[in-house]
Amino acid sequence: MSHEVRAVVARSKGAPVSVETILVPDPGPGEALVRVQACGVCHTDLHYREGAIGEDFPYLLGHEAAGVVEAVGEDVTDVVPGDFVILNWRAVCGRCRACRRGQPWYCFDTHNARQRMTLKDGTELAPALGIGAFAEKTLVAAGQCTKVPQVRPEAAGLLGCGLMAGLGAALNTAPVSRGQSVAVIGCGGVGDAAIAGARLAGAARIIAVDIDDRKLALAQTFGATHTVNSRDTDPVTAIRELTGGHGADVVIDAVGRPETYQQAFHARDLAGTVVLVGVPTPDMKLELPLLDVFGRGGALKSSWYGDCLPSRDFPMLVDLYRQGRLDLDAFVTETIALDEVEKAFEKMHSGEVLRSVVVF
Repeated sequence: MSHEVRAVVARSKGAPVSVETILVPDPGPGEALVRVQACGVCHTDLHYREGAIGEDFPYLLGHEAAGVVEAVGEDVTDVVPGDFVILNWRAVCGRCRACRRGQPWYCFDTHNARQRMTLKDGTELAPALGIGAFAEKTLVAAGQCTKVPQVRPEAAGLLGCGLMAGLGAALNTAPVSRGQSVAVIGCGGVGDAAIAGARLAGAARIIAVDIDDRKLALAQTFGATHTVNSRDTDPVTAIRELTGGHGADVVIDAVGRPETYQQAFHARDLAGTVVLVGVPTPDMKLELPLLDVFGRGGALKSSWYGDCLPSRDFPMLVDLYRQGRLDLDAFVTETIALDEVEKAFEKMHSGEVLRSVVVF
C-alpha cells in the first residue's frame, strides 16, 4: 500500500521547487513511516535544488525534521508507532571500521530506506540526505528516527541538521572547555548554534564575527560576549586584542570560505584549535604557509554534522531545552506552509531569517 501525500520536489537544476503529490510506500524491514510535523528550511536543501550536491533529480527536499512514527517494518525495535522522533541522516551501521573502533559518529556505512518514494507517474525521487521531509509523510530507515520526549516540533526538528552542526562543532569537535576563549566566524543559524554550544560548555569569552550588525546583535542573545564586524575591522587583529594579544583558544569557521578559514587560522592562539563547520564548494582551494601550520601547533579539524551521535546527543539537547538552558525556539524565525518553501529560500539567501520552518 502507498500513501498519497503532498511534498516539495526539485525537478531540475536551478528551477523553482513545486508542491506535488507523491507516493510513499508502507515500511519494509528496517524502515519507518513518519508523519512529519515540522521541517526546517536548510541551506543544504537549496544546494540540492541548485545541483551543488548531485544531479540525481528529481529531489524530494527537506531533512531537518521532527514528527511521529506512524508505522514500522519488520525487525524494528527501537521505535514504535506513536513515538515522537527527530529525523537524522546518520543511521549508524554498527559494523564498519569506525563503529568497531568506538567512533560511530564517523560511521562509513549509514543507512537509508531501501524502498524509494515516487511521483505519481512512478518516477523515483532522491530524498535529500536520505530523508525527504518536506512531505506530509516520509519513509526512512528506522535508525534515522531518534526518539525524544514530546516537545515543540518546530524547535526539535532543527537539531536534525543545522543546529546540531553548530552545537556539535563546539561541544564535540573542538571540544570547548570551561574558561576558554572562543571566536565564531559567521553568525547564521549554524554559527549561532556554535555560540550557544560554547556557552553551554562554559567558555569565558565568546567572540562573534560577521559582516552584518543585525546578525551580531542576535548572536549576543545566544551567548556572544563580544562582537566584531569584519566588514569594518580586521577580525584577526580584533580577536587578538580581545584575547590579550594571543588569539582565541578555539576558532570556529561557520562560513566555509578560504578567506574565513585563513582568518580563523591566524586568529587562534598557539596550540589553539580551528574547527571548520561551514561547507565549502568543490572549487574552493586553501593556501596556508606550511611553516605556520607546523609552528603554531594545535589542531585543524573539520566538523561533519557536529560529530554527533543522534542517539546520544538529541535526547541530551532536548533535555537542556526542556530545562530552559538551550533556547531552541529562538532559532525559529517564522513558521510557514509547504507551498512557501521557495520564498523561504529567498529569505534565507538574503539573511532575513535564521530558520523558516514548515509546519504541517
